[in-house]
Amino acid sequence: MTAKILIVTGDAAESLEVLYRYQRLREEGYEVHIAAPERKKLRFVVHDFEPGFDTYTEKPGYTWPADLAFSEVDPGQYAALVIPGGRAPEYLRNDPELRTILTSFLDTDKPVAQICHGPLLTAAIDGLRGRRVTAYPALELDMRSAGATFQDTETVVDGTLVSARAWPDHSSWMREFLTVLRAKAPVT
Repeated sequence: MTAKILIVTGDAAESLEVLYRYQRLREEGYEVHIAAPERKKLRFVVHDFEPGFDTYTEKPGYTWPADLAFSEVDPGQYAALVIPGGRAPEYLRNDPELRTILTSFLDTDKPVAQICHGPLLTAAIDGLRGRRVTAYPALELDMRSAGATFQDTETVVDGTLVSARAWPDHSSWMREFLTVLRAKAPVT
């Protein structure tokens, strides 16, 4: 039986942070599903770093269909969870169905990969207290307020929680997440 991976996201998620992970995990042999507040075509964005800007810029990105609504997700059917960044986590953290999904993964110590603004979701369920994480550097105060030890580095592994700052750190993040994932849920 092929292990399933769940990606939770919504509109304004960062294109690379969703699609790179989606395609790379499928390449490894995992079955990957994308869940969002509802089944629909999601509209992603591209965050880029340009000279002269104090923060990232945002441009329209790819569109991609959500396979499931959060209300349809059975966390017990999935071996791991991926939480992309972008602006989506800012509003998704208010979704009670998503918070239930996140809690299930953390309570059962399943692998969770989060990047950029994704840790806002695990912070919303008090899932970072006492843990080491990284995130988009502008979230350092948010991570500390959530009780985490923030490290401004490419990737941080704390047990089954693997976090990264942003899409430029994909290689390191994926390498570390796959190490955790293969140990907990190898492809069969």
